[in-house]
Amino acid sequence: MSRLPTARLLIVDDERTLVTALCGLLKAKGYTTSGVCSGSEALEKLRAAADPSLRFDVLITDLMMPNMDGIALLRQALELDSELVSIVMTGHGTIDTAVEAMQAGALDYILKPFNLSVITPVLSRALAVRDLRRQNAELARQVERHAAELEFKNRELQAFTHTVSHDLRQPLNGVIGFAELLLSEKPGALNPTQKEYLGDIYNGGHQLLRLTADLLQFSRLGQQPLEKAPIRMTELVREISNSMRAAEPDRSIELRLGTLPEASADPALIKQVLVNLLSNAFKFTRRVPKAVIEVIGEPGRGEVVYRVIDNGAGFDMAHAERLFSIFHRLHGDRDFEGTGVGLSIVQRVVERHGGKISAQAEVDRGATFTFTLPA
Repeated sequence: MSRLPTARLLIVDDERTLVTALCGLLKAKGYTTSGVCSGSEALEKLRAAADPSLRFDVLITDLMMPNMDGIALLRQALELDSELVSIVMTGHGTIDTAVEAMQAGALDYILKPFNLSVITPVLSRALAVRDLRRQNAELARQVERHAAELEFKNRELQAFTHTVSHDLRQPLNGVIGFAELLLSEKPGALNPTQKEYLGDIYNGGHQLLRLTADLLQFSRLGQQPLEKAPIRMTELVREISNSMRAAEPDRSIELRLGTLPEASADPALIKQVLVNLLSNAFKFTRRVPKAVIEVIGEPGRGEVVYRVIDNGAGFDMAHAERLFSIFHRLHGDRDFEGTGVGLSIVQRVVERHGGKISAQAEVDRGATFTFTLPA
């Protein structure tokens, strides 16, 4: 397999004149070359090339160097970049050592003094191996992603099975049971007990509708493509909170809104995240005499961080692992309404964007939800 010589080569030898000559020779052939005179300098170069576009393709190192020989360098270099291809340089008298280097992970060796007709095919073969290693690594990453997705789907399936067997059957059993009771009654005007039965049937039907709608929304999130665009998060939070305040005009809620960094994400999905988090904050501060809800944000390392903080009911952190599981609720229906889907939707949206979400809380002392999005 051949390719155009546009690869990045790192050349290491304690003889500076040799490094300069070899760099010049290979640079003239179209390679991007970088030369150093010690193993420690080479390792610094490899560590500095964290950006994929700056990574080296091939390491060409002398075997016999003071302080750190070529074999020691080779082993440490492979720890930094397992896809790196190494070639060792040696004299006629140290071919046995070159074989030892190949046993340690080097692909090939070249003899000094250099012959371009020998170096060129060795480099071509090294770059072909480098391509193959990168392809294999990408395949491994794809397999890992698919395995993680499959595990996630299996967890969702288990949650769905639980929902069908419990959450959906419960209101259905209520509807059927109360309907049977009504059918067994004598015809005529409804008495108070019969009216109560009808109310339970009505509420059970509405609960089924909500659960069905939430299930559909949750399932669509895995199929909906992301359409990223700049989002003015401060304006979006203000719009959502104003709408929620208008829906509960009798409540006194102090909203503290910081200046939030802009996000690059799917506007519709991020709006859903904020709607769910803010609606939870509004709901769980309902019994607090003076409700305070705070939304703040800050730039992080390669990400932006947002927090939604309230002083409401909170929850016991001992059960926090269930918080983002679909249809799992930490508060009963008698205390706070809900189906247990909102936070599952939030987690799915945030993770689809490459971010993370977490929560901290204390019972009756509020909760803080923190989520990140890539910068």
